[in-house]
Amino acid sequence: MTLRVHNTMTGKMEEFVPLNGNKVRMYVCGINTYDDSHMGHAKAAVTFDVIRRHLERKGYEVRYVVNFTDIEDHCIERMRELGITLKELADKYIAEYFTDMGRLGVRKADTYPIASEHMQEMIEAIKILIDKGFAYEADGDVYFDVENVAEFGKLSHQKKEDMIAGARIAADEKKQNPLDFTLWKAKKPGEPFWKSPWSEGRPGWHIECSVMSMKYLGETFDVHGGGTELIFPHHENEIMQSEAISGKAFVKYWLHGGLMNVDDEKMSKSLGNFFTIKDVLTHYDPLVVRFFLLNTHYRKPIDFTDTALDEAGQALARLQNTLDNVMATLNGADETLEDGFEAKAQEALGNFDKAMDEDFNTREAIAGIFEFAREVNRYLEGQQLSKKSLEAIVSAFKEFDTSLTIFKFEKSTDIDTELLAPLVEILIDIRQKAREQKNFELADEIRDKLKDHGIILEDAVDGVKWKMA
Repeated sequence: MTLRVHNTMTGKMEEFVPLNGNKVRMYVCGINTYDDSHMGHAKAAVTFDVIRRHLERKGYEVRYVVNFTDIEDHCIERMRELGITLKELADKYIAEYFTDMGRLGVRKADTYPIASEHMQEMIEAIKILIDKGFAYEADGDVYFDVENVAEFGKLSHQKKEDMIAGARIAADEKKQNPLDFTLWKAKKPGEPFWKSPWSEGRPGWHIECSVMSMKYLGETFDVHGGGTELIFPHHENEIMQSEAISGKAFVKYWLHGGLMNVDDEKMSKSLGNFFTIKDVLTHYDPLVVRFFLLNTHYRKPIDFTDTALDEAGQALARLQNTLDNVMATLNGADETLEDGFEAKAQEALGNFDKAMDEDFNTREAIAGIFEFAREVNRYLEGQQLSKKSLEAIVSAFKEFDTSLTIFKFEKSTDIDTELLAPLVEILIDIRQKAREQKNFELADEIRDKLKDHGIILEDAVDGVKWKMA
């Protein structure tokens, strides 16, 4: 089956053909290391985790690189606020990032380059740009000269004159053109700095990603990913400076995910409308959060609400219940029965692959799983399925999960649920009364405490249901 992806550069769906056989080199912009990761970061990380997993499932050998930006204004400001070094700040929030993403089922990248550890390579890259006439120095700062670039705005599809008309330039600005961007900035009082031929200072944001991606993936690689907010100026500027350095095409396929919004506005720390992954995971199962993020096509924005997460939890529970019922029915299933349901499992898997191969359309893929689950449920209610068919169903769910990672295939067996049931029902009644009295803090505490002990409550239309995690 042919894999097609939407390439931001061309604005079209294209057949995915790696530059070197079955080897795929992929770079995704990571976080700035000054605070806990929020749900916008979760969306990006889960998106490209699934893209990587599906590429591997199709037989590609993926080298995956995600960077950490530890040198920028927010990091410096937070370093001062906490009274620690940049390295201590980065170490703290990189560790927190790994914890949060690990809980969401995000596999670690092959390499996590950190900006401050690649200073010499950045200085060398800037030297090359100056020597080639693509950059100029002004009072210790270095700027990229956009006038020397023949193809400007080819990723964002904007015209240079339109961008200049909308730009602002101060009277004392050192830039020759409002669109020129910083490659190196001279230090300000109290800022961390590194020595360079131009001044004691630090690199600009854009050159960091160019240098780190090319160091670990080569001058031209297959996939560069990130959120749509990075298309301009970050990724546009990356392309200009990288291709000026190498004289080669920088990236073959550009993939961009939609934003995580709150009330139709981008979730961000600067706007103060963000929800950290930690906070969200105190109220919701990590698999529910992952399902919530995947139940929309990655190029589409998602509006973050508790209602949407609650609905995601109920929807995932329906799929998990189908899988649980099939696995429970496997014990003692008839090995001689021939019912032909294996063919339906194969058809469902084919439909799943068809959706995922059309620009990693998890929304359509999940819709297909629901249709398959409904058919499985009808058979389980109306007739006996053979052991061979039940095994085919479980196998199909495992294949779905190779790309998505949203299901549980093992159930705890060391608790007697019959003895436990009356106690859980009492707690559910107490929780319900607390909600009626608008004591939501107590209601949430009961739910969270039960979850800590492996008991998941599911608020459904017909009442509260519970199950072991």
